[in-house]
Amino acid sequence: MPGNADKFTQSAHARLLLPGMTTKTLRYSAAMRPPLLNPLFASLTSLPGVGPKQEKFYARLLGRPDDRPRIADLLFHLPSGAIDRRARPKLRDVVPDTVVTVAVTVDHHKPSPPGRARAPYRIFCSDDTGTIMLTYFNARRDYLEKLLPEGAVRYVSGTTALYDGMLQMVHPDRVVDEAGLATLPLVEPVYPLTEGLGPNLVRKAVEGALVKLPHLPEWQDEAWVSRERFPSFADALKSLHHPAEPRDVLPESFAWSRLAYDEFLAGQLALALVRAHIRRPAGRANAGDGKLREKIIAALPYSLTPSQRRALDEISADLAQPQRMLRLLQGDVGSGKTVVALLAAAAVIEAGRQAALMAPTEILARQHWQTIAPLAEATGLRVAILTGRERGRERDQTLDRLSAGEIDLLIGTHALFQEEVAFKDIALAIVDEQHRFGVHQRLALARKGEAVDVLVLTATPIPRTLVLTYFGDMDLSELREKPAGRQPIDTRTVPLDRLEEVADAVGRGLAAGQRVYWVCPLVDESEKIDLAAAKERFAMLKSRFGDTVDLVHGRMKGADKDRAMQRFAAGETRLLVATTVIEVGVDVPEATVMVVEHAERFGLAQLHQLRGRIGRGSEHSTCLLLYKAPLGETAKARLAILRETEDGFRIAEEDLKLRGEGDVLGTRQSGMPGFRLARMEFHSQLLGPARDDAALILARDPKLASPRGQALRHLLYLFEKDEAVRLIQAG
Repeated sequence: MPGNADKFTQSAHARLLLPGMTTKTLRYSAAMRPPLLNPLFASLTSLPGVGPKQEKFYARLLGRPDDRPRIADLLFHLPSGAIDRRARPKLRDVVPDTVVTVAVTVDHHKPSPPGRARAPYRIFCSDDTGTIMLTYFNARRDYLEKLLPEGAVRYVSGTTALYDGMLQMVHPDRVVDEAGLATLPLVEPVYPLTEGLGPNLVRKAVEGALVKLPHLPEWQDEAWVSRERFPSFADALKSLHHPAEPRDVLPESFAWSRLAYDEFLAGQLALALVRAHIRRPAGRANAGDGKLREKIIAALPYSLTPSQRRALDEISADLAQPQRMLRLLQGDVGSGKTVVALLAAAAVIEAGRQAALMAPTEILARQHWQTIAPLAEATGLRVAILTGRERGRERDQTLDRLSAGEIDLLIGTHALFQEEVAFKDIALAIVDEQHRFGVHQRLALARKGEAVDVLVLTATPIPRTLVLTYFGDMDLSELREKPAGRQPIDTRTVPLDRLEEVADAVGRGLAAGQRVYWVCPLVDESEKIDLAAAKERFAMLKSRFGDTVDLVHGRMKGADKDRAMQRFAAGETRLLVATTVIEVGVDVPEATVMVVEHAERFGLAQLHQLRGRIGRGSEHSTCLLLYKAPLGETAKARLAILRETEDGFRIAEEDLKLRGEGDVLGTRQSGMPGFRLARMEFHSQLLGPARDDAALILARDPKLASPRGQALRHLLYLFEKDEAVRLIQAG
């Protein structure tokens, strides 16, 4: 699947600078890079035939729209298939609709008639068994007469077809003479392309890039390479760009698998180095006497589930150790992560220290605040919120109280990263929806105090392979059950042409006092169109149901969004038309109906998240997924799974199969790194060995000082894990 490697150079890196880092750090990374790799990080414009105009097209093709593409980016742009030109049949034996290379004599040209430039230019050729017509559109006569002179023998390669019973080839891929035939690749790679870049242009650039490929030290274990029959890194790239057989460019090939393993190992090694760095300074035992936790549990309107208790025990055990905690708490929609997070915070507060809870959006931060504030009040916990909205005197007072130790738990957004946010003694950093941040933000929050423990929350159930990939530096706790009293959700799929019936059913629900979400899709490419669609649906429903209908969308100001949510939560409005801003962080137990328009445009995990906004109380709930017929096979499978199950972990596994890792974690939309070379559907079995290998390497050679360790530094820089190398040098 397409994806971008973790980008830590130049302007992309600048967007992810950590506190205390500057653009000087970027120059540092480039300066520390092994000189052997410099040719691979040279600009593509250093290649013959790639000028500033082509560079823009390559930037789009290679997934670097904001950066200059480099030679390594092009070498990692692997073929999507191959053309087999080894078939050399006589014309009588040619099978139409296949790619062939035929030796023919050029008989005569039939140019387009004067004044009819759009008419085809035809060239008739033959061998001793038959005739073929070569057809060109918008072609120059002088060029074709030079390429295919009458009476000459030429070798013509391309896809054949029948036209009026005659064999023809439209715009042959290659036309060469005897000398050209000797250099014609018999198996030719086919690359994904973009507007402005033709296949020959990309192939020529790749050839130039391969010339720059240095001989790199082998960073893989010799026995493993031999057992898996892996070629060297350079030979793997050469094999994919110069295939001897069409099967050489398949993801399952030894060459591609070798590169996938390299990428996995770089990622796992980087995560292991982050883990070692966070844990290396002596931690502090942060768990208190349990009295505050007991008060909070007593104030809850329900009992903790078995998995909540288990997770809490695991977290408490971590906090009691003199080693820093780095734990991922993974729970399905509505499984009670916020309460576990609050109890984790209470453990360090009992010990006289502070905690922070960071969420990716203001809505989610305020949702946590609303859940926690009543429990804090009941138990004497001092809690405050800090987002971009808190300004002026109010903000200054919060910061003063925080640094004086008068706030036990601070809830907020990215605002918590800012330098002026100073804790008196922070012991626990809780990060919600981790996949929307990254390793670097995780490190930044942990640097806010001495030996800070880190707890990460995610409401997106993540397949085990992806947990290893993105969170391989963490211990894992899972919340599998829903709180007691939750009812199953009745999920149905309905074609959009039955919209009136759905509106009638919603009307009956409103008359019975129910609260309803109506979700309209919102995707980046057509944001304005989709926003207009949401407003149009709002107008339609408002004309029908009056002031009970409200609208919330991503372009509204934070305060306006909050007010709309509050009106709905309070029952002042009972039908909320929304874009996906309600996907996470909205908790209205009275909402029992969810209508999702154009459900086929959403991913499985996203639909599951949306559905999780209902069924949060004890009433029966219904989710109606409206789709535009006819459905494609993937969309049909996606909606069928949602009807079958509410198990978010199973849904996540199915989503991975249907869409790939970048979409499952939201990395396509958010710009977070996915894989460049590895494809989970083909290479996931290599991830476990890569993780084990990374652990063994660091156990034996924590500074990567041995010959293999030095070679592995090349690997880390090659896959732009510069930050991990800096951690080694920082000690």
